Amino acid sequence: MEDCVFCKIANHVFESSYVYEDEICAAFLDLSQTTYGHTLVVPKKHMTNILDADEETLSHLIKVVARLAPKIVKAVGAQGCNVLTNANEAAGQSVMHLHFHIIPRFNEEDGFQMQFANHEGMYDLTELVEKIKNA
Repeated sequence: MEDCVFCKIANHVFESSYVYEDEICAAFLDLSQTTYGHTLVVPKKHMTNILDADEETLSHLIKVVARLAPKIVKAVGAQGCNVLTNANEAAGQSVMHLHFHIIPRFNEEDGFQMQFANHEGMYDLTELVEKIKNA
C-alpha cells in the first residue's frame, strides 16, 4: 500500500532498527519502546490485520515471533514477554498494517499493562459457542 509506513519500513523505503529480515517479513524495534526491546514483526506484503491475513503469512510470522521472542528476552534481561496483535481501531490498532508486538516484561511496573475484566456468569457460554461455530 502506497501510504503505509510499515510497508515502507519493511521494504526499506524508510530505514529502521532491523533485528531480523527474510523474504516475507521484517522485524524492527518499535520507536515507542513501550519497554526496553519492544519489537514489531510485520509482513512485507500489505495486509490490514490478522482478520484479513492469509494463513501462510500468519504461520510464517508466528514462527519468526517464536524464534525472536526468547532471543529478545535474553538480550535485554527481561523476565518474560507479551506477544500481541491488535485488529482494527476498536482493539487499539493504530497502524493499519498487520504487526505482532514482542514486548519484553521486566516486572509489573515496567510501563506496560493489560487488564482483563471478569464477566464470569454474565454470558450464556453454550449460546456463544454455537454462534462462533456457525459464523
